Amino acid sequence: MHLAAHFPGVNSTTVWADPRSRSQIDFSSFEHLARTAERGKFDFFFLAEGLRLREHKGLIHDLDVVGRPESLTVLSALAAVTDRLGLAATVNATFNEPYELARRLATLDHLSAGRAAWNVVTSSDAFTGENFRRGGYLDRADRYTRAAEFVATARELWDSWTPPGPDAPYGEPRRFAHAGAEFAIEGEFTVPRSPQGHPVVIQAGDSDEGREFAASAADVVFTRHGTLEAGRAFYDDVKARLAAYGRQPGDLKIMPGATVVLGDTDADARERAAAIREQQVSPQNAILALEQVWGRDLSAYDPDGPLPDVDPDPDAALAQGRVRIGDPFEVAARWRALSEAKGLSIRQTVVETTARQSFVGSPGTVAEEMHTFVTERAADGFILVPHLTPGGLDDFVDRVVPLLQERRAFRTEYEGATLRSHLGLPNPHGKAARA
Repeated sequence: MHLAAHFPGVNSTTVWADPRSRSQIDFSSFEHLARTAERGKFDFFFLAEGLRLREHKGLIHDLDVVGRPESLTVLSALAAVTDRLGLAATVNATFNEPYELARRLATLDHLSAGRAAWNVVTSSDAFTGENFRRGGYLDRADRYTRAAEFVATARELWDSWTPPGPDAPYGEPRRFAHAGAEFAIEGEFTVPRSPQGHPVVIQAGDSDEGREFAASAADVVFTRHGTLEAGRAFYDDVKARLAAYGRQPGDLKIMPGATVVLGDTDADARERAAAIREQQVSPQNAILALEQVWGRDLSAYDPDGPLPDVDPDPDAALAQGRVRIGDPFEVAARWRALSEAKGLSIRQTVVETTARQSFVGSPGTVAEEMHTFVTERAADGFILVPHLTPGGLDDFVDRVVPLLQERRAFRTEYEGATLRSHLGLPNPHGKAARA
């Protein structure tokens, strides 16, 4: 089983009202979670990224007020206080350039002795694009086209140095030239071939385009699926696409995001999970979540009252910087059916549909269920998203990891030094390796 730690941030999972929550800006928070993950022998530490504060009805979204620091800067600092833990940065392929980003990632890989990873994300959001020279110029259909060429170009740059040798301990630079639909660049790369050859490439997405991109270019997929059956279907689909690109099933690791709530007993854990869900969805955020689906101002509605009887407005743009998930009419119909069947209020409906935990139970129950997901080929591991910053993984590392180790489902020690070795990924063999 592979495990990664996602630093809690600006999302509906994190509970900021809890007195144990601390800053998401202070370095001590990042250090605490990273050291905990390394103590638990996790594969890597994962940072999300937001390039603009989201807005709702012209105001900054409540969960974005504290913002997000830049990922690679934080991870460079963490490289100095960790020894084996992988360091994964989310960086947008739409608003960066291959040469500049490949250089930053290769630098992190050198500084960390081979522990760098890049989570490739894309954007077609003009609102976010206003922060950049080009603006939101990419159509949604073009974003994976650019991302695929971006990754391929970065790998050309990483491969452009010769391998180390007796007369050149870091290898030597060679000229590169790339001419494609998205990029036309040439010159010499400034950073020698990194300890891993290439930093690990992670792809986050669940669409058909995203799955195909992952099969062709990624080492790890960060996805979401809530049930064993859904996980199996996703796993089988993505793994089956690898052969078309000359890849083996083990060349791509599938690691869904997951949350964990522990208790001394299963019943205790269920009570805690219910309390956490209530904390995650305040009355005002319940109305906000409803407005994002309906596309209408619903501030006059009582969070403890029934759902609106009006239909969604599919053309509304109340929320900026946030992508709607699914067809609003389908989502509204599903929420209404659930509300009517269970007699739920607006807030209760939002809690029921948006704040579920993945694994809830005693440490033994959680260890068994996670092991089942992996042995039943629904996942290769998990990216754990705790609800507390930064101590949300402490109990998991102390109480669940030892049980996974007893089952021989998880490592007791790191066997290698690089992130590729942790993940069991093949070393890349590019031009430099063949020279």
